[in-house]
Amino acid sequence: MVRSLRKVTELPLDCHLMIENPDQYIPDFAEAGADWISVHQEACRHLNRTLHLIKSHDCLAGVVINPATPVETLSEVLDVVDYVLVMSVNPGFGAQKFIPSTVHKMRRLADLRSDRRLNYRIEVDGGVALDTVAEVVRAGAEILVAGNAVFGKGDPKKNAQELLKAATEAALQRV
Repeated sequence: MVRSLRKVTELPLDCHLMIENPDQYIPDFAEAGADWISVHQEACRHLNRTLHLIKSHDCLAGVVINPATPVETLSEVLDVVDYVLVMSVNPGFGAQKFIPSTVHKMRRLADLRSDRRLNYRIEVDGGVALDTVAEVVRAGAEILVAGNAVFGKGDPKKNAQELLKAATEAALQRV
């Protein structure tokens, strides 16, 4: 799929590897045209090594944490990553309800970034919709993954515009 998409777009392709043994597949994703590759902290035996493997293939390296995983498990790799993806639902399927307790992870990551003078971006995936987008953006999320809120019902273009408007307004409140 990545190889096919790369043929028709120059937009960045963000590949979230929700798989076991991601090291085995990183070279293939990079060769196919991935620009960003993220791996689950919980699936990596040697997370630092995996992140450096991604970077060695000239891709941005991201790490993903599940809702029950503490931010502190990333302490030793925050200076390596280009972005941190906070799952705000339990991985597995779409249209799940946002888990409110994940907002503190985004705030904590934003505070750590500031305190340590780091540059990683904060991404959120799961339950991002009109009723949650402002809160996650104010907490520090800058990259939003929204599936059901855009494609679930109604006009996807209009839904995306409304979501972007709400996110932009929230970002202005954060400054």
